Amino acid sequence: MTAVARVSPARKAALRILLAVERGESRCDDLLRGKSVHALSAADRNLATALVLGVLRWQILLDEQIRPLLKRPNAKLDSEVLIALRLGAFQLLHLDRIPAHAAIDESVELAKQAGHRFAAGMVNAVLRKLARDGPAEMGSADEEPRAHPAWMVERWERIYGADAACAICAHGQSQPRLSLRLEDARAEAELVEAEIQLAPGELLTPARTVLAGDVTATAAFREGRVRNQDEGSQLVGEIAAACAADPNQKVKSIVDTCAAPGGKTLILAQRHPAARIVACEASPQRLTALRERLSAYADRIECRLADAAALGEDSVFDLALADVPCSGTGTLGRNPEIRHRLRVADLARQAERQQAILRAALRAVRPGGRVVYSTCSLEPEENEQVVAAVLAENAQARQISVIKCMEQMQRSGILTAGGAERLPACVTPEGALRLPPWAFVTDGFFVAVMGKIA
Repeated sequence: MTAVARVSPARKAALRILLAVERGESRCDDLLRGKSVHALSAADRNLATALVLGVLRWQILLDEQIRPLLKRPNAKLDSEVLIALRLGAFQLLHLDRIPAHAAIDESVELAKQAGHRFAAGMVNAVLRKLARDGPAEMGSADEEPRAHPAWMVERWERIYGADAACAICAHGQSQPRLSLRLEDARAEAELVEAEIQLAPGELLTPARTVLAGDVTATAAFREGRVRNQDEGSQLVGEIAAACAADPNQKVKSIVDTCAAPGGKTLILAQRHPAARIVACEASPQRLTALRERLSAYADRIECRLADAAALGEDSVFDLALADVPCSGTGTLGRNPEIRHRLRVADLARQAERQQAILRAALRAVRPGGRVVYSTCSLEPEENEQVVAAVLAENAQARQISVIKCMEQMQRSGILTAGGAERLPACVTPEGALRLPPWAFVTDGFFVAVMGKIA
């Protein structure tokens, strides 16, 4: 048997993806959805995904546990060697179904195949010691916070309190539930027939949680009648769709300023079947994917390459959704690499652009129109402070309580009974919704509704 054959395709893929993320070449979610991963068997695809996300979630703590086992703990290691060590350590410490010899031997082989034969002995020695003795402080109560940058944990403690900060960290270390958006009852029946086990949504009646089964293998998924979408993300789209000034008056025109990947745009199109929608995206590549995803609505959705901060329209639309680019700290379980690249200074930089997008959205709606501002961030600089700064300079706009949207959603049968009962507790004194990742089985979101005075 050749050396190449000794490493599983899943581990090869995981090393390649982690190396690209380490070098800042791409994002892990894009790579995990790429052609090379899709070509793997289902078992290898699942293992590759588990390895990549698991290493990124635990990377900070893994490095703490690996370093004391090196002869020179402060030595700078080549990226391929360090990632091989992380992969091996993660499997040994967090995946109880993988034999220790497989985790160790294939990590050693990964280092060799990456051109570091002289480091292979060190990888072997460190992982064998880890397998034999375990790391210092294994199982300590603060493992989840230690897997996050200290500055993040400290600011969450300051803003939300110690218990909430621990809950945020726990969410960041957990595998998010797979939530679905159903287009109709027929789609759900097809999933059940395909032996997909589903549970009702926690907040929304069109949402489902997948308990077992491969949804992507079904015709309903391939045809777009079922799609993966976090229930919190669906909630943002539903709030935007429900926030019209007069529920009895049809919304005729909508702009989704930052539309890709398109899940919220689809909700707007479903709830307002007579509306013309402009879906904006600044990235040509993402615009192509967006246009393909929204192709069923091509007759009434215009997919436009546009900078959301520089919309040309003035007082044109009835409704604008500004689901702005942000730090993404509400999605650390789903996008664990964020913690490794985000810096405190990024929050102020993001806030400047977020304010520019919100200003443009307010300009674009007509008097009496509505603007919904949302992020998947937990940081006040990107949320309440952005809304407050823009409203302070715009006498023609005012904040509207999201409670009114929820009441409309409840009357329409969109909110579950549990959602209608529990969501009001997440509304801030100013009337925005702060959906924390510890409150429901969702990512963390912030949503604020504004009206342009007629």
